Parts: sequence; C-alpha cells; structure tokens
Amino acid sequence: MTETGGPWPKRTWTKRTPSRSHAAPSHSGVTRRSLLATAALLITSSGVSARIVTKVLPWKPNEAYPVTPVVPGGYLYFTANEAAVVDAFVDRLIPTDKLGPGAKDAGVTTFIDRQLTGPYGGHDWLYMQGPFSQNPLPTQGLQSPLTPRQQYRLGIAALEAHCMVTFNRGFAQLKGDEQDKLITGLEKGEVQLPNFSSRMLFNAIYNNTIEGFFADPIYGGNRDMAGWKLVGFPGVRYDFRDVLDKPNQPYTLPPVSMQGRPAWGER
Repeated sequence: MTETGGPWPKRTWTKRTPSRSHAAPSHSGVTRRSLLATAALLITSSGVSARIVTKVLPWKPNEAYPVTPVVPGGYLYFTANEAAVVDAFVDRLIPTDKLGPGAKDAGVTTFIDRQLTGPYGGHDWLYMQGPFSQNPLPTQGLQSPLTPRQQYRLGIAALEAHCMVTFNRGFAQLKGDEQDKLITGLEKGEVQLPNFSSRMLFNAIYNNTIEGFFADPIYGGNRDMAGWKLVGFPGVRYDFRDVLDKPNQPYTLPPVSMQGRPAWGER
C-alpha cells in the first residue's frame, strides 16, 4: 500500500526484442574473419624459424644472373652469310668515321650473336602464348609469335631473297648507297620482303645495334668502350669524389667497364 493507504499501482512488463538495426558486439575489434586468418597463420607458420646471419652478407654479387664475359671470335648462332649481312647492315646504321669506330668495328655483330644464343634469343622471360594483335597499340610492345632468333633467321633469308631478285647480289655485296636506300625502305615498310615484315627486320637490327654499341663491353659490343667515349659516358667507375670536388669542369677520366681497366690509378 501507499502512504495514503491506496493500493500500489499495477506494474506491466514489456518483453524487449533485439532490433535488426543494432550492430553486433565488436569484442574489442576481433571479428570472425580476423580470428580465422590468425588461426590459419599459426597453422602455416608452425615449424618455421628465422635464419640468423651474422658477420657475412646474406647474398653474393651476381648470384642470380652472373655475367660471363664474351670472348670475341667466331659466331655461335649466325651462319657466315648471316653474320656478313648483319655486319654490313650495322655498318650503315653507325659507320666508322672521324669520331671513332662504328658498330661493325665495335663488335656489335658479336653482341647480337651472343644475345641470340641466350635467354633473349628465345624470349625465355616473356609470355609467348598469344593471342597477338594485328594492329597493336604503341604501349603493347612486340606482338609476334616469332622469337628474336626466328626473326633474324627468317628476316635475313627474306632480305637476301629480295636482294637476289632485285639486284642479283646479296645485301653485303651492294654498294653503300644501295644499302642505305634499301634500309630506308625497310624502316618505312615500303620494301616488300617475301613472307616477312620489313619493319620487323629493321626494328630488330636497329634496336640491337643501339644496345650493342652502348652496352657494357663485357657483352661483346662497345669494343674499347667506343660508344661510351663517343658520348662521354664514364661507365661504372666506383668513385666520383674527386670529380664532385671540381664542379663545372670537363670530365676527362677514361670510362671504366664492369671488367675494370688496366690502369685504375690513371688520372
């Protein structure tokens, strides 16, 4: 009863039901997904221990892809006739003149030959399953099932066949101006080679010529660092402190290749 003597008011109880809009409890940020992920990590990492390396480097220089210096002399992929065609071709792209040796004299044909015998020649590190676009965008790169080895073998054969029909001579036997005119036609796609793209052949030889003329001599081209001397590239010299102390002065030190040079102390 109440203080006034009246009865207590009758209480009514309402059953509470959870609202669908209420979020599930967070449990301090732990979710079922994260719990399962943590359990999976514990299972897969059990038995795994870190390797402790002290007082030594955990890797060796050139451990993955060691460079074997190219020994000039002879060809490993080109036939004698193919080598003569490439020699003549690269000699017209970068001829020997008063500025120094050209591509032929700098060993570019040897560089290309050795590259074709390695992973590059078979496109070993590229996806080659197709499909290949007939009209590729500039950003799509080379679109062809042919490897560089095949491009050179088939392309040179097609070039020689064209020269025999047109001039009754092979490419290497043509005069310099005839070779220049033919190379220009290949570049523009105006020369029709039998069963082969003239532009593909030109691009292959042109790009490899530039690479061979300016690559490190350890790969067979750029003999005596002729390409580096032409543009003033210092090579892979390990220390430039004496140069940095003399700003705005010509760089006169000779270039250095990956194999070094006979007189490291020359100044």
